[in-house]
Amino acid sequence: MKRIFDAQLIGPFAAMSIVAMVVALTTDRFLNPANLSNLFLQVSIVALIAIGSTIVIFSAGIDLSSGSMVALLTMILAQMLKFMNIPLVLAVPLILVSGGVLGLFIGLITAYGRIPSFITTLAGLIAFRGLALTFNNGSPIFSLDPALEPIFYGKLLGIPLPFFYLIFFYALAAFMMNFTKLGREIYAVGGNPAAAVLTGINVRKVQATTFIIAGFMTAVGAILMSARLNSGSPNYGQTLELQAIAAAVVGGASLAGGRGNILSTLMGAMTIVIVQNGLNLNAAPSSIQNVVLGLIILMAVAIDMWRVEISALISGAFKVSSPTRSSKNSKGD
Repeated sequence: MKRIFDAQLIGPFAAMSIVAMVVALTTDRFLNPANLSNLFLQVSIVALIAIGSTIVIFSAGIDLSSGSMVALLTMILAQMLKFMNIPLVLAVPLILVSGGVLGLFIGLITAYGRIPSFITTLAGLIAFRGLALTFNNGSPIFSLDPALEPIFYGKLLGIPLPFFYLIFFYALAAFMMNFTKLGREIYAVGGNPAAAVLTGINVRKVQATTFIIAGFMTAVGAILMSARLNSGSPNYGQTLELQAIAAAVVGGASLAGGRGNILSTLMGAMTIVIVQNGLNLNAAPSSIQNVVLGLIILMAVAIDMWRVEISALISGAFKVSSPTRSSKNSKGD
C-alpha cells in the first residue's frame, strides 16, 4: 500500500484542494449538491481516458488521438445499435475490442515502425475524426437504446455507477503498475529504453501494449459518452485528449517517462474539471477556458522540467535559514 499511496500523491491532492477552495470562494453554487454530482459525472469520462494516456506517458510516449477515437467509437456504437440492431450486450464488448484494435494499430506503427508517438497519434487524431464523419453522412445519431443511459446515470446503493467504474479501473491500473511485471517494464522503458533492452525487456512490445491499454480505456470513455447523451456524434471528444494529458501532467507524471503515480492522475483530472466547472459557474467564455487549460498544462510541464532546480532552491532556502536559527540559539545560550 505504501508503494501505491506514496508522497507523489501529496502535491496533486494539495493542488486539487487549493483549486476547489478558490472556486468555492468565488461562487456559492460550487458546493451545491446538484453541481457536485454533475462535477463527479463530468470527471468520470476524462479520468478514465486519462488512465490510458498516463500509461503511455509512463513509457515516454504521448497519445493525441483519444478525443477523435471517442468520436469514431461513439459513431460505430450508434451504427450498431440504431441501424444494425446489434444487442447492447454484444455491442459494448465489440466497442471495447475495437478500441484495443485501434490502439494496437497505432502502437505497432509507433513501436515497430519507429515513428515518434507524437506523429502517429497526431495522424490518428486527424484520421479518426475523418472516419467518424463517414458515418451517417457526418450527422449525429440520436436515441440509440433506452438501456444505454442507465450505464452512466444508473445508481448502486444510491451511488452513481461512474464512481464504481473509477474505483475498479484505477485500482486495476494501480495494481498493474506497482505489482506486475508489465508495470515494472513500462516504468523501465520510460526511464531508460537502452538499459531496458540490456535487461531483456522487449521495448517495442511494451510500447505497443501501452497503446492497446490506451485504446481500451478510450473505448470505455466512448461508451460512457454515448450513454450520457444516448447518441453518437463525430463532434464528440474534442479537446478530451488534451484534458487527459493535462490530468496526467498535473498529477505529476513526467513527460520524459518513467516517473509518476497512476492514482495522482485522478487528482489531476479532478483539478482540471474543477477549474472548468468554476469558470462555467462564473460565466467565463469557452475561449478563456481553453486559455486556462493551456496555461495549466504549461505550468505543470514547467514544474516537471524544472523539478531539479526548484528542489535545489528549496533546499538552499532551508540551508540558509538553518544556520541563522542555530546562531540565534547559540547566542541565547
